[in-house]
Amino acid sequence: MAAEKPSRVLVTGGRGFIGRAVVKLLQRHGYHVISIDKASTGEEESDSHVELFGDICDYMHMQQLFERTRIDGIVHLAAILPTAAIRDPSDATFVNIGGSHVLLNLAKKFGVRRFVFGSSLSVYGTYPADHVVTEMDRAAPEDLYGTAKFYVEQLGAEYRKNGGPEFVALRIGRVVGAGAESSTSPWRSQIFELLGTADSTEISIPYASTERILLAHVEDVAKMLVTLLVAERTGHCVYNAVCESVVVGELKEQLERLNPRLRVELGGEDVVGNPRSLDSSRFAREFGFESVPVFDLLSEAAGQRK
Repeated sequence: MAAEKPSRVLVTGGRGFIGRAVVKLLQRHGYHVISIDKASTGEEESDSHVELFGDICDYMHMQQLFERTRIDGIVHLAAILPTAAIRDPSDATFVNIGGSHVLLNLAKKFGVRRFVFGSSLSVYGTYPADHVVTEMDRAAPEDLYGTAKFYVEQLGAEYRKNGGPEFVALRIGRVVGAGAESSTSPWRSQIFELLGTADSTEISIPYASTERILLAHVEDVAKMLVTLLVAERTGHCVYNAVCESVVVGELKEQLERLNPRLRVELGGEDVVGNPRSLDSSRFAREFGFESVPVFDLLSEAAGQRK
């Protein structure tokens, strides 16, 4: 990623788990980043980063941003997450679909070149454990969150065909890594954050030991999103993120081996609403992307990588 002439990139949801990683990566490569998030507490400026409090659903507010600042690319991550979407489906629809439409409309109006959308593997719904899901498999989302993601993919593809930005979606699995601050699935961060604990500590993972879950480290997800943003061209509108299918029981064994003070309690749930096995070769082949295995990352976090 050349940084001789930094482009201006708008990152929505910039204070979220993935958003923070994307902003940092773009900054490291010299891009001028405008990070917008409804959760922001104020406005901070530096030579390469402007953080704004804002609502992507407020068309006039967003239009003023586009009018005063040239934006070359967008990484759209702002969304109401699944549990909150269940609690307030009206707000989730307003933000996840309405806010995305506002951004696509303004991106077309102001000539934004590339629009990268953080989609989800939940667009596929539940598939059997032995079925390796590709982008050619039929989408069958089972909740409002996944349905909204799929709708925005379709909407973005229409914009791409009709003079809008080069829209491209990355379908992301369960994102792990330190710093997620999740109240609904804290284990995604705890499996990294608690590896160095000196006290007896328990981590709860809700799935059965024989289940498979698709994991991607937050830094790899950020790299994939930025790769789509800066690529000379993208051959498709949709890509499966490069994820690793991990057996839950093996994850438990690895964590307890790395730190015997950790106890991993499994809940026995089935994986529903998401695939269990994934073909990510479209992205890996087109962009030459390789991820580090999750167990290697855990060993590294524990200071025991060989």
